[in-house]
Amino acid sequence: MFKVGSIFIPVTDIEKSTEWYEKFLGAKMIDSWGEGVGFYLPSGSTQIALVKVESPQPTEFRTNDDQKNGYFNFVVDDIEATHQHFKSNGIVTSEIDDFGGMKFFDFYDLDGNPFSVVNEVDGSPYHSDNIRKMQDRDRKN
Repeated sequence: MFKVGSIFIPVTDIEKSTEWYEKFLGAKMIDSWGEGVGFYLPSGSTQIALVKVESPQPTEFRTNDDQKNGYFNFVVDDIEATHQHFKSNGIVTSEIDDFGGMKFFDFYDLDGNPFSVVNEVDGSPYHSDNIRKMQDRDRKN
């Protein structure tokens, strides 16, 4: 069985980025190695690893209609508080937008890596409660 273990994020200054991810995302260090550092987040099981690179790398792609998309997003319980937390700390963000009841916004780390933040929508097939039900059903079969 597969599950996402780690997401690797390219950064140009490992020390400053480590401090930034700890301060603004609440990331907790697991371990470090020569050119990287691994973190866990207070909730969820996917880990984040910062990897030192010489220059910023693309961490997004464009859809056929030329919309930018990040490769992953963060789910939060209180999107308004999270947005305010970033804005009050001078972090570049987009405004909160609404897509069929799902609210989201983008923010950028020190290297300009874009990330989306979303809230979960009750009744959505993508809501974590619904996913857990499907996973439980699959385990029983």
